[in-house]
Amino acid sequence: MNTHATLSADARRDLLERGYSRRQFGRIGALLGAGMALASLPGRAAQARGVVASAGNNEGKVLIDSNEWWTGPMEEGVRAGSAMVARGNRYWPGHLRQDLINAVASVDEVPADHIMPWPGSGDPLCRAIVTFCSPQRGLVTVNPTYEPSWETAEWLKVPLTKVPLRPENNWRPDVRAMLAANPRAGVYYICSPNNPTGTLPPIEDIAWLVANKPAGSIVLVDEAYIHFAGTPSAASMVTAGKDVVVLRTFSKLFGMAGLRLGLSMARPDLHEKMMRYDGFAQSFMLSTVGLATGLASITRAQEIAQRRAQTTEIREKTLAHLRQRGISYIPSTANMFMVDWKRPAQPVREAISKQGVVIGRNWSIWPNCSRVTVGSESDMRSFCNAVDAVIA
Repeated sequence: MNTHATLSADARRDLLERGYSRRQFGRIGALLGAGMALASLPGRAAQARGVVASAGNNEGKVLIDSNEWWTGPMEEGVRAGSAMVARGNRYWPGHLRQDLINAVASVDEVPADHIMPWPGSGDPLCRAIVTFCSPQRGLVTVNPTYEPSWETAEWLKVPLTKVPLRPENNWRPDVRAMLAANPRAGVYYICSPNNPTGTLPPIEDIAWLVANKPAGSIVLVDEAYIHFAGTPSAASMVTAGKDVVVLRTFSKLFGMAGLRLGLSMARPDLHEKMMRYDGFAQSFMLSTVGLATGLASITRAQEIAQRRAQTTEIREKTLAHLRQRGISYIPSTANMFMVDWKRPAQPVREAISKQGVVIGRNWSIWPNCSRVTVGSESDMRSFCNAVDAVIA
């Protein structure tokens, strides 16, 4: 396969001018050309193989390891998606794509021409790093955070700086430390709320970083979990014309992880730069079922608030149980939290799995901590019982 064919002459010229070598064209083409950005990364492929290999072993277990919503899409979304299955013989989604854009524009008060749907948010995440980073201008993130940003930088061989989360900042991303760590970066990536900690940087902090970052760079704000927090979004900065790209996904609160639908929000000129790398096809490779389900869900403010309140209530009950047992954790604003077992996390995870509950992984910077997804009330009772059995 000639991956160079996915890069236009304009794209190749741009990459060379920014310091990429011709040898890196193949890596960029492999990452973005097939519309399989995350799956192309070595770390993602290994993780996917692990999930497939262990899927049979998890039959009948409580699954609170992947930050999924436990009941699936909203009822109205299920009805809309089910109706679209009967029209699944058609490639083109018709007006659905634009209808979704218009609905998001209304909800988030972002101009419609600043919104682009994607099959998930992984492609625009990787694409933004390709577009705005380079061998001279790297990526800055916090640590721990969502790893595909790191893996993309490593795959492209661009400088990567990870700023550890600190207790003195309540485990929230420290934007001043991020800027100080690399004042000439191309991308400052903030997951808000952060995955895996669920901690939320104040919107004022993000605005400070946008105002003080170097010229020509962007702030990439991944808001996969923003609906759980119910706090102001960085989308307002997109509307204000700032150097900001906001990512969204329907995989979390909307319960659509298997339907692969996401969004990016940015000024049209930023999107245009991101689309140099054969992006047109990927941004239109959208499932009609996913589009219909997302469109029927995004405007349902009352149900969004209900799911947020339900998650918060269940999460706080679970954390209260951990407090009673003297188990440390990081307070969260999302549908996940980090537990500090004060011992290596992997054996604890395996022991809890034997109790019929599958929890999430640990990050290398915190080998004693596990990420736990907030599931249903029944799921979290099972988790608490499993923790009691293992800790006892």
